[in-house]
Amino acid sequence: MALEFNDSNFEELAIKSGKPVIVDLWAEWCGPCRMVGPIIEEMAKEYEGKAVIGKLDVDNNPEVTSKYGVRNIPTILFLKNGEIVDKQVGAVPKSVLVGKLEKLF
Repeated sequence: MALEFNDSNFEELAIKSGKPVIVDLWAEWCGPCRMVGPIIEEMAKEYEGKAVIGKLDVDNNPEVTSKYGVRNIPTILFLKNGEIVDKQVGAVPKSVLVGKLEKLF
């Protein structure tokens, strides 16, 4: 299951992770976000133990949302060693997200 990132645990779970990280920034009211959500859940299962994959609700976590300048959702951040190395804005097929994640290994 995908992790639930929030303003208080983001530093610990995402920034300090020794593994590649995917953060899906989303909101309940966002249609394209609901399309990406199941893909993130699938990937969290498939990459369990290899990558940290989770979601962050932008409406409830303004700190992380503004820190990374997120203006459109869904925005999917790809982090390695605490740094953003890639970003995807908008809904895309699973293969695109898997391809971006695989480059981080």
